[in-house]
Amino acid sequence: MNPRHHLDPATVLAHAAGAIAPEAAAIVAIHLEACGECRRAVARAERIGGLLLEHQHVHAAAEAQCERLRADMLQRLDREPVAAASTPWQEATPEPDPDPDRLPTPLHPYFGSRYSGLRWRWMGPGRHFIRVRGPSGGTLLMLRIAPGKRMPVHGHGGSEITQILRGAYHDALGQFAPGDVADLDSDVEHQPVTVPGTACICVSALDAPLRFPGWLAQRLQPLFKL
Repeated sequence: MNPRHHLDPATVLAHAAGAIAPEAAAIVAIHLEACGECRRAVARAERIGGLLLEHQHVHAAAEAQCERLRADMLQRLDREPVAAASTPWQEATPEPDPDPDRLPTPLHPYFGSRYSGLRWRWMGPGRHFIRVRGPSGGTLLMLRIAPGKRMPVHGHGGSEITQILRGAYHDALGQFAPGDVADLDSDVEHQPVTVPGTACICVSALDAPLRFPGWLAQRLQPLFKL
């Protein structure tokens, strides 16, 4: 598995700082299991964050200073070369799970451990979902969309991090296959279309409801609580 779509640098920074909601952290953890590039980015962020903390004053900096440090860290992340990390955790490549029915471990507290145990809810022809409220109040949403289906055009009231587990879809941002992550913000509006072959299963962390410009999707949104 060689992901082509990666975490946004701001997400990498928040994860390295431990400042990410548990719902999003579960999706990030799944992606890091499959993506060496993002594991190295997290390791760089942790290293740079440690260096910056060494130079901070004992008392909390003013808000403007905190923003400057955050911007400086993001710039350093962009400048640093993507090199292989030196610690055993950074060098290690997770072994693939031999059990095809087993869900990724970070999802077990929310959905259980098995694909076969998932209790899907119908949301339209060839479209099913499971919605779970997370400990911080955010939403974890798992979707199973049959091949060749279009999802409604939608935007995001906040951030959305989606990890592809099975199958694939494409939209204006490219094609997303197993291992890929779509790390989106409120500026993005898209319409995923699943590719032929097998059903696409993906899982998302949402911190705000989706936005649907179409009148029919708007009417159905309260029913599915998306």
